[in-house]
Amino acid sequence: MSSAPPSRPALRSLDDALTALLAQAQPLQGVDTVSTFEADGRVLAQDLVSSLQVPPQDNSSMDGYAVRSAEIADEGVPLPVSQRIPAGTAPQPLQPGTAARIFTGAPVPPGADAIVMQEDTEVLDDQRVRILRVPAAGQWIRASGEDITRGSTVLARGERMGPAAQGLAASIGRDRLQVARRPRVALFSTGDELVMPGQVAPEAMQPGAIYNSNRFFLRSLLQRLGCEVQDLGVVPDTRAATVQALRECAGGNDLILTSGGVSVGEEDHIKPAVQELGSLDFWQIAMKPGKPFAYGRIPSPGSAQLQGAHFIGLPGNPVSSFITFVLLVRPFLLKLQGATRLEVPAVSMPAHFDWPRADRRREFLRVRRDVHGGLELFANQSSGVLTSTVWADGLVDNPGGRTIARGDLVRFLPLSELLA
Repeated sequence: MSSAPPSRPALRSLDDALTALLAQAQPLQGVDTVSTFEADGRVLAQDLVSSLQVPPQDNSSMDGYAVRSAEIADEGVPLPVSQRIPAGTAPQPLQPGTAARIFTGAPVPPGADAIVMQEDTEVLDDQRVRILRVPAAGQWIRASGEDITRGSTVLARGERMGPAAQGLAASIGRDRLQVARRPRVALFSTGDELVMPGQVAPEAMQPGAIYNSNRFFLRSLLQRLGCEVQDLGVVPDTRAATVQALRECAGGNDLILTSGGVSVGEEDHIKPAVQELGSLDFWQIAMKPGKPFAYGRIPSPGSAQLQGAHFIGLPGNPVSSFITFVLLVRPFLLKLQGATRLEVPAVSMPAHFDWPRADRRREFLRVRRDVHGGLELFANQSSGVLTSTVWADGLVDNPGGRTIARGDLVRFLPLSELLA
């Protein structure tokens, strides 16, 4: 009497998988002190609190003349020019019945309450200026503290720095910043069929051999997220070699990331190798592409405690590897750095295509925006077609079991943010 075949594990939703993964990502210990010039992409390890007002005093937002608005009841009033105030100088109080020539960014003199832009004036020959438009109190004046008030938090801990944030930090006088230390990530691929570009010419490739594309985009994605990458290349497709690579990486890295070898075939050695050294959860995620995914922990050499490196195993198909990285590994690495904004919000946009074949899994379709304000679909959505990720500028997040008709509103995830 034959036994029943083993039941397949239930598919796990992407949201549940992400929640479980993020629960393992405790922020790393230690901080780096970096120049504000070098802080792009780094995550703040402390709040930035301003010790000054920005701007520090009321200043002019126009080239023109500083005046007392109450002294100008009608158009055409002539006023003597009592002083000239370039940016970076300290003005004298404005004498009653006069105007002060002032330039953009210059401090407003005490007593003045309005700026008349020079286009609304006429310069006279006797060192006077005629005011051609009656000013309102406060016009063209940027008030002290209009941007930043003293004692306010301008950037919070967990904020990921970008060019604008670097400028904001500099505006309150911060030339160095405390940031989360970079995650240390070991990266390798498995598969004897993998060949590195440059090692073998295309015309000399053996049957079944393929170039290792995953190594290139995964390494760049890791570096964009601020990681220090230990790139081991391709590990020989044996259990012993896989165990040795994992053991060597566990001591000095926060994460070991692999692509390929996380399925259940006889030549897939990642799963038993990780289980030999530590612990592993193997997830079948209800997403397409990107179904197989593995997470585990590998202790440091000589330690019995699972406090060494995190392990994440990605599928080998390039598009599956790419999409599982941006949707799962990216937020995991950001949380390791203490970042507070982990997910990319979807934008509702109209589909300019039909998708009549519903899949039970949640699908991520490669699309790009067109000139008519909608989304067009890449023709071949296979998980092996890496050209789709270059052609596309985003993904449609399509729920399982849903078809799409032209004109339907869909959830669009821009790659510009997922790859930032």
